[in-house]
Amino acid sequence: MASTIHVDIVSAEAEIFSGEASMVVVTGQEGELGIAPRHAPLLTRIKPGQVRVMLPEGGEEFYYVSGGMLEVQPHVVTVLADTAARAHDLDEAAALRAKEEAERALSDRTADMEMAEAQAKLAEAVAQLAALERLRRNLKR
Repeated sequence: MASTIHVDIVSAEAEIFSGEASMVVVTGQEGELGIAPRHAPLLTRIKPGQVRVMLPEGGEEFYYVSGGMLEVQPHVVTVLADTAARAHDLDEAAALRAKEEAERALSDRTADMEMAEAQAKLAEAVAQLAALERLRRNLKR
């Protein structure tokens, strides 16, 4: 039997995934991280984007997180996300609208939205769209 690591992806609203994986890929503050079984302990912030869970049977599952924390222990990976969703549950039209609204707010300095808030909303919308695009590419394989 292949070596596995237990993965929990949770948000404030719900537990999104709990199960075994052969590897987990997530974007940390310093770049993309690949977490395999018996990985060294780690605690880091994660950026908005995709979490890819490679299943022991060979399949993959994709999730979107809006940021949060990643805790790695030798046999357990925990993703504590501000918001999390299965990638196929994301609403592309809503993400596009949020991206356009944030871009307008950034270009219009007199807008009601603060610059930092607009930048955060833009980053989140772009990350959702990137997660959807990666999901589409992986489904075409």
